[in-house]
Amino acid sequence: MKAVLQRVSRASVKVDERIVGQCGKGLMILLGVADGDTEKDAAALADKILKLRIFEDQNQKMNLSICDIDGELLVISQFTLMANYSHGNRPDFLSSAKPAEANRLYEYFVSRISAGVRRAETGIFGADMEVELINDGPVTIVMDSNVLLKKGYDVK
Repeated sequence: MKAVLQRVSRASVKVDERIVGQCGKGLMILLGVADGDTEKDAAALADKILKLRIFEDQNQKMNLSICDIDGELLVISQFTLMANYSHGNRPDFLSSAKPAEANRLYEYFVSRISAGVRRAETGIFGADMEVELINDGPVTIVMDSNVLLKKGYDVK
């Protein structure tokens, strides 16, 4: 499972010209689910993201988590994070989870991470979405559950 975190001042996602999800100061997360991912992958990413200290304290040091700042989340499914671009010029997405399983794990991730913040909204799984954001910093971090789990990250 891969997540792209962007620290934002605000973000929103539209489907058919209608805003379906938005957040204020916090994180916009693009989430891709790979074939073979499990709830453990989703839990590891959600837990790590909630603890990640990427917001500035009073000394302008990245020392605070999203929970510390009472931040908000916008989580958007994005199967293209699983792109294989190693051959030719047209990526394939064969390593992406099948839609039903990807949606189940996406929803599990959202429920898990939502429990740690005041407000979390989402896009619409599988929809053609337009995303707008104001990247704060900019701060953008790519996370992979495989890296966390191989390093022995303890999921509770």
